[in-house]
Amino acid sequence: MRNIFLPLTKDAVKTLKSGEMVLLSGPVLTARDAAHKRLFEALKSGKKIPVSLKGETLYYVGPTPPRPGEIIGSCGPTTSARMDPFTPLLLKHGLIAMIGKGERSKDVNQAIKKHKAVYFITIGGAGAYLSEKVKSAKIVAYKDLGPEAIYRLELKYFPVITEVL
Repeated sequence: MRNIFLPLTKDAVKTLKSGEMVLLSGPVLTARDAAHKRLFEALKSGKKIPVSLKGETLYYVGPTPPRPGEIIGSCGPTTSARMDPFTPLLLKHGLIAMIGKGERSKDVNQAIKKHKAVYFITIGGAGAYLSEKVKSAKIVAYKDLGPEAIYRLELKYFPVITEVL
């Protein structure tokens, strides 16, 4: 396994191979269904969104609250297909990578290739283990959504597999 440092660049994406196991370290944003819908609606109506997507990696997760002394609670991936209606527009606005679980639609796979982005999958059902790879967590947008708010996480050696390039 090799280490990949975030944020990703288009040049770094070019070096990845489908099926390759890598460890991600660096900042990511989180977003699930409700946050995706808000981002999508704002972009469609020409409004400014509360975070920049340019060069960002989105982790499809809604973390549980942390126990005392912990950085974050369980943070396993959610099913990526639920974000498919929103993904092509987010890619168009600079999103470079996504982390989740499960297959993507044909349209999303084509959009990933068109925008020279990448989709990583990670271990479903291992949220407690994955939370150990999060070194900091802070809500940066849509706090009212609770666990579906957008967080900025700092990852260290977060295990993923390159799925779609």
